[in-house]
Amino acid sequence: MSEINYGPLTQLIGVWKGDKGKDIAPEPDGSEEDNAYFETITVEPIGDVSNADAQTLAVLHYCQIVQRKQTGVVFHHQTGYWSWDAATGVVTHSFSIPRGVTVVACGKAKVEADSTVIEVDTTENPDSGGIAQSPFMQKSAKTTSFSQTLSIQGDLLRYQQMMVLDIYGKIFNHSDVNELKKCL
Repeated sequence: MSEINYGPLTQLIGVWKGDKGKDIAPEPDGSEEDNAYFETITVEPIGDVSNADAQTLAVLHYCQIVQRKQTGVVFHHQTGYWSWDAATGVVTHSFSIPRGVTVVACGKAKVEADSTVIEVDTTENPDSGGIAQSPFMQKSAKTTSFSQTLSIQGDLLRYQQMMVLDIYGKIFNHSDVNELKKCL
């Protein structure tokens, strides 16, 4: 049995904790809610996956738990996969959140020494990966695009992400940023 090559995803494997999170979310009155948060992201290797005998992906599974600093209440729970296609260099981030939204975002990674930068994005267009949503979310809080940049250097992970939402009768840029340290 050969060792799985996770390529640019290798540095993601582990348990990450961060308490510098900032979530900018929409409010019904049109204002912005600014939430400080802490989170734990657990990333585990699951091996490789073959697709139709034509593609082999190295795959990681993760779970992300986000809690408000002020109260400790969990306000975001996300689970998903990071995959890498060595033949094409494409990195795919697929994830679901319990509100009835699933995202598949694709992109590339750049690796230099102990530094990795991964950039993925998608829109509602299935040719770009895609966003699937429940009927309620389609009508009331529709996600129209998603983009994310991760920067990993040693035991430090920084990310920024943007979800464009059609919510409360307007378009809103919902953003999240954080800095995490690898614990395990």
